[in-house]
Amino acid sequence: MPILFAMPAPVSPPRPRTPPPALHDRALQDLSFIRRTMEGAAAFTDVPGWGLVGVGAIALVAAPLAAVQPTVQRWLAVWFATAAIAAVAGSWAMWQKMRRRVAGNGPLTLSLPARKFLLGFWPAMLAGAVLTVALIDPFTAGMNEVLVTRTLPGLWLLLYGVGVTTAGAHSIRAVPLMGAGFLALGVAALFFPQANGNVMMALGFGALQIGFGVRIARRYGG
Repeated sequence: MPILFAMPAPVSPPRPRTPPPALHDRALQDLSFIRRTMEGAAAFTDVPGWGLVGVGAIALVAAPLAAVQPTVQRWLAVWFATAAIAAVAGSWAMWQKMRRRVAGNGPLTLSLPARKFLLGFWPAMLAGAVLTVALIDPFTAGMNEVLVTRTLPGLWLLLYGVGVTTAGAHSIRAVPLMGAGFLALGVAALFFPQANGNVMMALGFGALQIGFGVRIARRYGG
C-alpha cells in the first residue's frame, strides 16, 4: 500500500506586537483625565463679591436719579447708562479676581466651570436686551409710561434672576440664592400695581447685590 504523507501546513510568521504605551505616557493620560473630571465637577468661585458691592452701589445712586427724570426717555437713559457702567465694572472685577488666581504672569484662560457659568448667564441677558428693544422705541415721544416704568423693571429683574440662577448652578451656593431673590422681586414688580419700578430695582440691583456681595467677598476671598 502506498503510504500517504500529510504535508505540514505553512507557518505564518508571527505578527509584531504593538509595543505597550510607555508608563509615563499612560500616567500623563490618567492625570489629564482626572484633571478634566475634577474641573468639570468644580464650582465657579470667581464671582467678585466686592464687584457686586460696587455694582449695587451704582444702582442705589441711579434709582433716585431716575425717579426725578421729567420724561420717559431720560428715565431710560439713566438706566441704560447704569447698565453699561455696571457691566464694565462687574466684568473688570471678575477679570481681576480670576487674574489673582493665575500664578505669575501666566495666560488667563477660562476654566470649564467659568465657561459653564458664562454660558448660563448671558443668554438671559441677551433675551432681556432683545425684549427691551422690541417693547420700546427710545426715539418715540409717545411711549407708554406705565409699560416703561413698571413693566420693564419687572422684566429686567426677572431675566437677570433667570441668568444668575442658571449660572449659579455651576457656582457657589450664594449665587443661585441671589438669583432666587431677583426672581421674587421681578414677579412682585410685574404683578403688584402699587410696586414702584425704581424702588424694586434699587432693592434688587442695589441692596440684594450688596448683601450677597459682602457675603461672597468674606467667604470666598474678594
